[in-house]
Amino acid sequence: MEKAQLDELINYGIQREKEAVQFYQRLQQSVHFTDRKKLLSEFEAMERGHIRVLEHIKEQVDRISIEQLVVPEVEDLHISDYLVEPDPEGELEYQDILIAAMKREEKSFSLYSDLAENSANSEVKKLMMKLASEEAKHKLFFERLYDDEILTQD
Repeated sequence: MEKAQLDELINYGIQREKEAVQFYQRLQQSVHFTDRKKLLSEFEAMERGHIRVLEHIKEQVDRISIEQLVVPEVEDLHISDYLVEPDPEGELEYQDILIAAMKREEKSFSLYSDLAENSANSEVKKLMMKLASEEAKHKLFFERLYDDEILTQD
C-alpha cells in the first residue's frame, strides 16, 4: 500500500480523535461543577495522547511495516451495551459523562472494526484493527470506572 493511502487512513483516525477532544471541550463548557470539569479535562488530555500516538505511527510508517503492528485483544465488559446515551445538553451527572464517553468509544470501535472487516487490503485491515483495538481500550477504561464507581454504589 502506498504511503499516501496509509497517511489518509491515519489522518482519518487523527481527525476522529480531534473530534473527541472537541466533544470533551464542549462538555466542559456545559458542566458547572469543578470536579466534573476536571474529569472531562483529563478525558480531553487522554484523547490528545491518542492523537500523539497516531502521529507517531504516521511518522514511523516508512520505517515500520503495518503488518508488524501489534493488535492486542481487549476485554469487553459490555456495560455500555445496556446503557442509553444521555442527552449532551444541560448539566450532566458523573454517570452521564461516563456513559457518553463509553458510547463514543463504542461507536469508534464499531467504525474501525467495520472498516477492517470490509477491507481486502491486509495493511488497511491491520491498521483498522489496531485503531479498533485502541478504541476498545478507551471503552474498557470508562467501563471499569463505571463498574467501580457507579455499579458498586449502594
